[in-house]
Amino acid sequence: MNSARDIVMNDHRPLKPGLRDAALRDYDSVRRAIGFMHGQWKEQPSIEDVADAASVTSDELHHLFRRWAGLTPKAFMQALTLDHAKMLLRDSASVLDAALDSGLSGPGRLHDLFVTHEAMSPGEWKTGGAGMELRYGFHPSPFGTAIVIASERGLAGLAFADAGEEQAGFLDMARRWPAATMIEDTDATAPLARRIFDTTLWRPDQPLRVVLIGTDFEVRVWETLLKIPMGRAVCYSDIASNIARPKASAPSANPAR
Repeated sequence: MNSARDIVMNDHRPLKPGLRDAALRDYDSVRRAIGFMHGQWKEQPSIEDVADAASVTSDELHHLFRRWAGLTPKAFMQALTLDHAKMLLRDSASVLDAALDSGLSGPGRLHDLFVTHEAMSPGEWKTGGAGMELRYGFHPSPFGTAIVIASERGLAGLAFADAGEEQAGFLDMARRWPAATMIEDTDATAPLARRIFDTTLWRPDQPLRVVLIGTDFEVRVWETLLKIPMGRAVCYSDIASNIARPKASAPSANPAR
């Protein structure tokens, strides 16, 4: 959110009033889009409906949302849907009930959503990975040691650790699938690591879905951001405390509106 802080708050780089006003309008459009999706996601509104609510075109919404929120409107909608489905599954709902209560037409769509973004089925996620073998490996990356976790369907998890913190990082990731069998297999995860970090292997027609941004905590961060008064800066520790996660990690920049 550095651009929001620099442009909206004018802390260190004063801008012309016209640029500042444009930044505020853009951010407000994204705020209204998020608010609309947050209130209507169970109806699974079209991107056109979301754009209308934000008073922009569909193309404008896509570009604004990517710039200010870091993901597409469709991905944010999927984040809300997946977040709700996970909550229901944790509370012992069936896959069918979780799908229907999440605004989806049936368990098939929920299955596709889980496989795409979690590399496992809703049933496997519900049981904490029971009966699954997840392979993991440690690989060099531009951001420290990459911890790559894979199922037979593809990439299930990705984390980064500083030198000496690799095992702690792995254990933090592994707790997400407490019933799975974890097997260290660097040879198996190496191809995924190369696809992630070797730009020559990137293909627009063959995207590698790494992780969906809408985890429980991240979705709640965006819900909290909607409540920040325009023109006020709030630090991430305040946001974490507001959503009962005082020890939650977050980017170093502070959000601002």
